[in-house]
Amino acid sequence: MRMPLLEVSNLTTRFHTRNGIVRAVEDVSFSVDKGQTVGIVGESGSGKSVTCYSLIGLIPQPPGKIHAGSAMFDGIDLLNTPERKLRSIRGKRISMIFQDPMTSLNPYLKISEQLTEPLEIHEGIKGKAALHRAIDALAEVGIPDPEKRIQSYPHEFSGGMRQRVMIAMALITRPELLICDEPTTALDVTVQKQVLDLIKDRQEKLGTAVILITHDLAVVHQTCDDVNVMYAGRIVERAQCQDLFAHPKHAYTRALMKSIPATHAKGERLYTIPGVPPDLSDPPPGCAFHARNTLGDASLCNVTSPPPLVEISPKHFAQDCPGCLAC
Repeated sequence: MRMPLLEVSNLTTRFHTRNGIVRAVEDVSFSVDKGQTVGIVGESGSGKSVTCYSLIGLIPQPPGKIHAGSAMFDGIDLLNTPERKLRSIRGKRISMIFQDPMTSLNPYLKISEQLTEPLEIHEGIKGKAALHRAIDALAEVGIPDPEKRIQSYPHEFSGGMRQRVMIAMALITRPELLICDEPTTALDVTVQKQVLDLIKDRQEKLGTAVILITHDLAVVHQTCDDVNVMYAGRIVERAQCQDLFAHPKHAYTRALMKSIPATHAKGERLYTIPGVPPDLSDPPPGCAFHARNTLGDASLCNVTSPPPLVEISPKHFAQDCPGCLAC
């Protein structure tokens, strides 16, 4: 039996603040195979980014703390690896595209310095050799006149071009796993498609596995093989992409899909999920979606304990909450 490239089991991350303990991620498990694209989707504050930041040691500690779980990456538990060892993996074997390229790129440094840094740190390549690799990386992501543009500063690029630079930086060391945190946020539809096509092209050529964090279900449908739907720090549904869109089970997943504007007739009032996500410093004791459940039967929701994730059909998992599974 082939082992997944990454297997996350029972990940629990909390933030200890003055206002109490924020349970950002609770008992999250999923896996990623080589060359596979796995989506993590949900509203803002659902725990998507914190999940992936936990895997590569980017959670500030304190106030953050990983309370439980494991993340096996090619036989290495990322959650229990010394920082020195983790630094040798992060940026080399696992790379990340951050949400906002303008704040992720250093405005004081030229693109050349920022692109060559991973090569110097992880591969010991410096000088002209590193510069040539960086120029090639810009060319591969479609930056015109890369020999000239590599000496530019981030503010001299458009939003779409900065995102391409971030992709080039993430892929320059040929990582085995690429984490994309909302890579198309604030980009227009045309540039968004170009960025997604670019990630897909690089993935196919390099065999890279991808974790895609997003709130955009249309992007998920276009790009992902498997999808994890998160709400209030927990995975509420997990399935293969086509199965999830054809047969959504959990009321939250159905609500997300119903809120897509393209699913409404012209002139029809847009559906919105009522209320707001729960306060994770004081989460409800049972089903977290109970108060917002309008597509199931809220009267049947488990309000005493968090519903477990169970397999309800082959390779299709959902929280075992009678109210959220009711149609």
